Amino acid sequence: MLKHKRASAFLLLALALVLVMSGCSSSTGQLKTTDDGRIVVDFWYALGGNLGEAVEAVVAGFNESQDEVYVNAVYQGSYEESLTQLRQVVGTSEAPALVQVFEVGTKYMIESGYIEPMQTFIDRDNFDVSQFEENILAYYQVDGKLYSMPFNTSNPIMFFNKDMFREAGLDPENPPRTYNEVREAAKVIKEHFGGRVDGFSVISHGWFTEQMIANQGGLYVDNDNGRSGEPTQALINQEEGQRWFQWLADLREDGTLGNYGRDWDDHRAAFLAQTVAMYLDSTASTSGNVNNADFEVGTAFLPVPDGVEPHGVVVGGASLWMMADIPEEVQEAAWEFIKYAAQPDVQAQWAASTGYFPITKAAHNESVLQEVYEQYPQFLTAVEQLQNTKLTPATQGALIGVFPEARERVVNAIESVHNGDDPLEALNRANEEINRELENYRRANQ
Repeated sequence: MLKHKRASAFLLLALALVLVMSGCSSSTGQLKTTDDGRIVVDFWYALGGNLGEAVEAVVAGFNESQDEVYVNAVYQGSYEESLTQLRQVVGTSEAPALVQVFEVGTKYMIESGYIEPMQTFIDRDNFDVSQFEENILAYYQVDGKLYSMPFNTSNPIMFFNKDMFREAGLDPENPPRTYNEVREAAKVIKEHFGGRVDGFSVISHGWFTEQMIANQGGLYVDNDNGRSGEPTQALINQEEGQRWFQWLADLREDGTLGNYGRDWDDHRAAFLAQTVAMYLDSTASTSGNVNNADFEVGTAFLPVPDGVEPHGVVVGGASLWMMADIPEEVQEAAWEFIKYAAQPDVQAQWAASTGYFPITKAAHNESVLQEVYEQYPQFLTAVEQLQNTKLTPATQGALIGVFPEARERVVNAIESVHNGDDPLEALNRANEEINRELENYRRANQ
């Protein structure tokens, strides 16, 4: 058992720099130690910018808290880039002990043969998982078995410009909750600002289609979203997906739908530049939006079609995966870091710094997060939306071995809608393309 001596959160980044300079001096196969005899845990992460700094802060806090393990955090680019790198080095001495993988990589990682399930250590140590948010834990559990540890968890919300709402005569304290309400508010914005401001936008990313379908209680694929059996058919072209695509087409027809492409930062920049009044984004952007805007930022739940009861959201973000083909000593050291990162005070500081949702319930009661909630109530929208989510196969999220490919098909369909194509034809085309990807995956894994 490691003896922790908590370091001040404000010193974490400085400590990281000091510790990095100590370096690693010896190596035996995949077992590496530092000059002072610590076991080295190589950890690949996939968050850049301020989020990456927050990852380094968590790592530095752990490294300072004890003297037996040294976590060596290495940025590997985007989620897709990091996973590609892992595929190239897994099973070699260059492979990490821990890797951060985005949520849609879950099925691939489980079936890869690369990993040691978290359940191995949970069962051995009687580790209490009831401390975690149920809706977060459920995504990464398959048949009651936890394969990875949730780390950075997000859900999608709607951001809106409260100042613009006031100026246009809209109620900033009563944001639109349904498709029609958003559509009407977007029209008011467009008219009031003489067409200079887009009423609404959404990033061309497949994640939001997954969310908007789940929020209506719809499934992405058959067999309970792939959780009761191998998925054989995509279901995105059912009525839930049809409503979503038709709504986007209606907004485009109104001239209120902004098109800022696939880049998350381009949409955030448009919002901060006040060229769009409402847009959908990850909760991970909450801190940046609130702190960088020259106007009052509002946050709201995801809208739903009129007459449809919201079911809630699927968690996004990523989790920590432990490699199987590493020395037992390294696995034990990595498990110590994983437990540390899940502690309420660490999760509270992480959430306060990033806008990600804390995975541990008790984190919400920590003073650092309570102060954030008091000063920035925008952070509470994500908390309330996730905690109001009904846990069903729809909101638990789909398990698909070709999820990145499926998302690309959906993005292409959304871009077709932006270009004026028939929304239902674009949706059906994406559905058939995903079916082919599912079939190819089944054949390759028979």
